[in-house]
Amino acid sequence: MNRILSIVILSGMTLLANAQTTPWTKGAFETRQYRNVFVEMGYQPAEVDAKLKEVFNDVFRGPNKIYFEVGDTMGYVSDVKNHDARTEGMSYGMMIAVQFGEKDIFDRLWRWSKKYMQHHDGNRKGYFAWSCQTDGTRNAQGAASDGELYYITALLFASNRWGNNTGIDYKAEAQHILDCIQPREYTPEPRPAGFGGFAAFGGQQQTGPQKMYLIDPETKLITFTPDGFGQRFTDPSYHIPAFYEVWARWAGDGRADYWMECAQKSREFLHKCINENTGLNGDQCQYDGSEMQMPRFPGMPQGQAEGAPRRNGNNNFRYDSWRVPMNIALDYEWSCADGEWQRQYGEKIQNFFYSQGISTFVDQYRKDGTLPEGNEILGAGGFRKLRHSIGLVATTAAASVMCSHEKSKEFVDQLWNARHEPFDDGYFDAYYDGLLRLFAFMHLSGNYRIIFDK
Repeated sequence: MNRILSIVILSGMTLLANAQTTPWTKGAFETRQYRNVFVEMGYQPAEVDAKLKEVFNDVFRGPNKIYFEVGDTMGYVSDVKNHDARTEGMSYGMMIAVQFGEKDIFDRLWRWSKKYMQHHDGNRKGYFAWSCQTDGTRNAQGAASDGELYYITALLFASNRWGNNTGIDYKAEAQHILDCIQPREYTPEPRPAGFGGFAAFGGQQQTGPQKMYLIDPETKLITFTPDGFGQRFTDPSYHIPAFYEVWARWAGDGRADYWMECAQKSREFLHKCINENTGLNGDQCQYDGSEMQMPRFPGMPQGQAEGAPRRNGNNNFRYDSWRVPMNIALDYEWSCADGEWQRQYGEKIQNFFYSQGISTFVDQYRKDGTLPEGNEILGAGGFRKLRHSIGLVATTAAASVMCSHEKSKEFVDQLWNARHEPFDDGYFDAYYDGLLRLFAFMHLSGNYRIIFDK
């Protein structure tokens, strides 16, 4: 009996080793298969299912939930610490809802987004105001491009899962956004003197007719914002090439070849913007992958001695950047069109954070791996402080989907055992940390999937 038991254990260890070291050559678009990394690494299927449900409930139903229903038909996701609803969180909520088959949550979020956030006429028709108060009053009119990216993909998945005859024509809604994000001419509203944005970077306010677009026509890369100064650069965390493949397959907008080209350009861009030694990227960068440049303007601190390099915190790895490991993992899982580079990237970035202490690494770094200082550190929730944040614990663990080295299990264990609770100083982020934690559990349990047309 002991010999048989030993054989079974050794066989299980062999299967685990093979699961961790056999690289993928095809993604789920072709195979429709997904790894349950938790189970491969020794967790029991029942406890994985229970843990995933628990993390979902933390976000949508628990005492620290960020989802709130309004009347009989609407609901919103709130960045609770900032007292608003953002297209980021609303579209994330829709993606999670369609993945879990939570149609009521999905429909409520879409109705709220459509009523309060989406522009129905004017220059920004079809786009979404990126931030609203929780009563629907807009804090801003402009869009943040990642919201549209997720809205379109989530709506197409909803169309595939539930059809278009249950009260919302999901595909038509996605097609409407896709039509509106195509380049079109507009005249920008005048801005008051002293307004931030481009002027804050030393530039001049543009006048006269301009083009608005979600995807830069020349580079075919997603913009940071689809108008004004923000369309002159991009955000690496907005790059999810496999989403364009979803559009190419199911949008039915006649642009399938174009969306596949956007996917390829996005993959090429990620090679350029990521530090080859650390695997880190900046929060924003130029379309060629180079760092943002900050010309001096009146009132900008001089910093070090004249001629010394000035630090621009936007070039650092910080909150937006946390998403990049998980986004690349998603492209690896779904498409695997850049599998060899993605596997190398996954191990590179895990090696960096491992070198910083797997249970102590902080959540902001310069791309070269050194620590930011002073105003380079981006504040959150009234604090300007480096932390070991569960959101980054989550996304570095999600990168294990791409990895073969033994360290990957330690990252997965760190996520599994991490407690999402307030820090000693009272800081707590139910919203961003909570959503990234949930996405990571979906990835690692094999439950972040392409939803195929029936």
